Amino acid sequence: MPVYRIYIDEVGNHDLRSADNPNERFFSLTGVVLESGYTRDVLIPQMNDLKRRYFQQDPDEPVVLHRKELIHRRHPFHALRDREVENRFNRELLGLLEDWEYTTITVVMDKLEHRNRYATWRYHPYHYCLSVLLERYVMLLENRGARGDVMVESRGGKEDHQLKDSYARLYANGTDYVKADRWQARITSKELKLKRKRANVAGLQVADLIAHPSRREILMERRLVQNHRSTFGDRIVEIQRKSKYNRSSGGRIEGYGKKLLP
Repeated sequence: MPVYRIYIDEVGNHDLRSADNPNERFFSLTGVVLESGYTRDVLIPQMNDLKRRYFQQDPDEPVVLHRKELIHRRHPFHALRDREVENRFNRELLGLLEDWEYTTITVVMDKLEHRNRYATWRYHPYHYCLSVLLERYVMLLENRGARGDVMVESRGGKEDHQLKDSYARLYANGTDYVKADRWQARITSKELKLKRKRANVAGLQVADLIAHPSRREILMERRLVQNHRSTFGDRIVEIQRKSKYNRSSGGRIEGYGKKLLP
């Protein structure tokens, strides 16, 4: 039976009290689903080769791909200040994001709309998004006759405890749409896996590269943001739409690979 892992990256502030701030109105989780053997044998070697060829690496401090630092060309990505090097690196990275075998699921929550719609009953944004994301992961595993587990980037301290508690409740109780027995039949661990960014987890780095562009696409589709600039992220999204977003047997992405929550 194939074994998968979903690597989850968040974008935004999950505090519902910040919903009135236009810069913090939307919260999202993006999950990248990878088969474990493929991650070990293909993804990790190819990602490490890309880093080795473009960035100087201290053997005790491995380079970790991070979207924000890449965009600003901060150390250790200062080689990208050379336009020719940057263009070559971007082409190779896009080629890998297209070639690698993974499935993407992004869930976005409009915290302001959620708060206004549900005056007395409200979900915590992180728990709500995680439940919707992992429902789709469980169904994907069912469709593939597989099992898998879940990894997110550690935030440390109180936030990690909240993440673990949210995951444990989902594993134990399931949801209205995916009951606990289905959950436990497909998810191999009742404990959430947490890793720091510096742990150099390849799957988390792929999720980090995709998460912000995917969220932006969903918000632009619904006309919730008005930024029409052409960006490198648009090219990442094109790849997701072409072959990476989770989709129905009939090819529908909405509700399967992309979901906007009230």
